[in-house]
Amino acid sequence: MGGRRGGPDPTRPDPAGADLSGQPAVPPGTDPAGADPSGQPAVPTRAAHLARLLSGPAPQVAPKLLGSLLRARIDGVEVCCRLTEVEAYGGAGEDPGSHAYRGPTPRNASMFGAPGHWYVYFTYGMHWCLNLVCGPAGTAQAVLLRAGEVIEGGGHAVARRPGARPRELARGPARLTRALGVDGSIDGSAALDPGAAVSLALPAPGQAPDPASIRTGPRVGVGGPASSWPWRFWLDGDPTVSTYRAHIPRRRGAGG
Repeated sequence: MGGRRGGPDPTRPDPAGADLSGQPAVPPGTDPAGADPSGQPAVPTRAAHLARLLSGPAPQVAPKLLGSLLRARIDGVEVCCRLTEVEAYGGAGEDPGSHAYRGPTPRNASMFGAPGHWYVYFTYGMHWCLNLVCGPAGTAQAVLLRAGEVIEGGGHAVARRPGARPRELARGPARLTRALGVDGSIDGSAALDPGAAVSLALPAPGQAPDPASIRTGPRVGVGGPASSWPWRFWLDGDPTVSTYRAHIPRRRGAGG
């Protein structure tokens, strides 16, 4: 990215890229090697496959998360979304558009942890945004979950977003977290444990999106040298995908 050496070319994201090594957060009772406790080979579970996937670089992980099921059990209610739009963010010193670009801070500390955990941040003084940490621990890569289709718990989502049409319930990162009931208390928690307050699971066999339906383009609101990197991924024609907005530089007042 930019002047980065030895990493993925930001202008050529590889939706079919191979997974890399790392130490993902594996759900309790799951063997990432795909073997059962007796040592006999077993068919890898979706959770084990997701754990391995998250060891890879964000631009390769992000498109493979489309169609995944994002489930929240918060305040005694359950809401589930099918992901339709995501964005990849590189790590420290690599991606000028990332919170981790200048290194660790109290705000972005979760990004520097192991893959398979949530990074949740507050923005514009009113919104929460949900990100899934990926890549080897310490590299601070993540995928921003931008939009989804509410497929379970629609009544609860509407109660949290009164007046919103079904397609608008989780159309955009702030709307997504509002519909799910996500806030900063989720930051740093495990994402792959199916019993967690907020968990993610890959689509069931045969239900993953057709790779031909995945589109890519610049990230929303990212300026500077990373403004053209095609690290936003979405399902073509899906009505829940948010509207693209380019970065608009802030204007200084007359006094500078």
